[in-house]
Parts: sequence; structure tokens; C-alpha cells
Amino acid sequence: MSDILVFIEHRNCVLNKTSLEAITAAQGIAKDLGLKASAVMPCDKDCELAQEIAGYDLEKVIVAKNEKLGTYTPDAYADAWEQVIKSENPKYVIMSHTYQVRDFAPKVAARLGREMVGDCIRYQNEGGKLVLTRRIFLGKLDADVTIGGDAPYFVTFQSGSFRGDNAEKGSATVESMDVNVGEIRMTPEEPFQEAKASVDLTKSEIIVAVGRGIKSQENIALAQQLADALGADLAASRPICDAEWLPIDRQIGSSGQTVAPKVYIALGISGAIQHIVGMKNAGTIIAINKDSEAPIFDIADYGVAGDLFEAVPVMIEEIKKAKG
Repeated sequence: MSDILVFIEHRNCVLNKTSLEAITAAQGIAKDLGLKASAVMPCDKDCELAQEIAGYDLEKVIVAKNEKLGTYTPDAYADAWEQVIKSENPKYVIMSHTYQVRDFAPKVAARLGREMVGDCIRYQNEGGKLVLTRRIFLGKLDADVTIGGDAPYFVTFQSGSFRGDNAEKGSATVESMDVNVGEIRMTPEEPFQEAKASVDLTKSEIIVAVGRGIKSQENIALAQQLADALGADLAASRPICDAEWLPIDRQIGSSGQTVAPKVYIALGISGAIQHIVGMKNAGTIIAINKDSEAPIFDIADYGVAGDLFEAVPVMIEEIKKAKG
């Protein structure tokens, strides 16, 4: 029996790191509500990843095994999860809001006739009851939601809402559970790749992002120099991508990617709410903007109220000096 089950997403035993964010969320909820959390990993074989997940502060890691779980399909995952849930009888099922989860989790919740709240950004414990917060109207408003009906309650959290490196280490047991999987009604193909040059900014540890203050497409080269010096990825606010100065896969915000790097450097970004919702969970936020009243400074850990064209070359020079 487990109070909370957290989904571990992987492909051929290679972890999707957003699952560590889900572990962080599950651990926090467990601590706040006096519950115990366990992880569930669908797989077709014994997998070393299970032992890695067992290194976190969880009660146990359940490997739901069936030969049909080697490649993801919603039919197979729904069958597996239904059996694990009926066996463990949890109060909460916690997942990261990935494309895969969006595909199968509502199917499982519907089978069980239970409630699901998706794409949450945080939670609060109000007298032992979970209050979940979701962004609505493209991030302009937050909505607090409580879940009705009987458990289990399905909750998914937006990428970047929790930090995976905050997941507490510990020691959990690994258990194997053989599950029955019925007819698979689709034939999975190779995962879709939009473009060879596309970048997954959710995996970046350092990001240098540019906004309107960069003034022209030619000036992006300066930001790229800073990114190169830091070993960072280059990103942008929506106006830059709308102008096609950078490709759309570099866009951060409510209509782009949501990221939580260790360091986020915002160059000439004013800090509209649509952008902030995509990067506010960065470990350290550094902002450079001419306007000392720019909203970005409200969330920045360090700020330079000045001309980025003066500040950035100095930063590049000092970084190179520090590297020797």
C-alpha cells in the first residue's frame, strides 16, 4: 500500500529528468500531509534505472513489468497503471505534465472514474487538503483548484514547477509487479523530431535569453558570445521569435518552453508575465535592462540597470579571465 504514487518516465531505461521534478513534488506533498510516496516505473525488463530511483527518499520503487511495456503505448500504460493503482490503493498519483502523461493519464483517471487536475504550478496544504494552482488565460491569472470525489486523485505538474535537484536522497526497496496488458491497438513509430537543430531548453543548466533590448538580429551575436563563454544555450522572449530573429524552439514563456536552469541570464527582457511563467523557477536569475523599473528585476537575484551593450562585453572578458 502506498499513499502517493509518482510516475517515472523513461525510454529504454533512460530517465526523463522531469520525473525527478515529480519526485520532488511527491516528497513535498508526502511530508506536508503525513503520507508516504512510492515510485512506479513501467518496463519490459529489469532495469538499472530502478536502482537509481531507489536512491531517493521513497518508500519503494515498483517496476510494473510486461513485455508489451518496452515501447510506450497508451493502451499498455493504461492497463499497467490501472492494475498498480488497484493494488496499491493510493490517495494521490503525481506525474510531470509531459506529452506522454497527457496521452495516457486522463485515460486511466477516466477508467477509474476519478478526478484529474493537470498542468499545475504549485500546491498548498490547507488543513490537510491539497489546493492546486493552475495558470489560466495564457498565464495572466492563477486559479486555485481543490479536488472532489474519492481518491485516488491524479495531479500533473508543469515542467519547471519543482527542481529535480531538490529531490531528497534516501534508500528505497525495489519491487517487481507483473501486470497484464491487453490488446495494443496502435503501432508506435519512431519519436517525432521536429528538426535536427531543435533544442530542448528544459535540459539546459545555463540559459542566456534575449529580448527586445537586443535591438537588432545582428546584435544576437553578442549574446551568443556570452552563451559560448558560459557553455550556455541561447533563448529568447516571444517578440524575438515572432520577428524570426531566432527559431521558435528557442522561445521561453507561456507559449514557448518552461525552463528551470541553474542560471538564467535575461538580456534586454522587460519581464512580461507571459515570459516570467516560463523561467521563474530558475536557480539564479540575472537581469540586465536599461529600465530600472522593469518587472524582470522583481524576480531577479542579481540585476544590472544599464546598457547591455556595455555590460555584456565586460562579462565576457571577465569570464574568459576566470577560465584562464
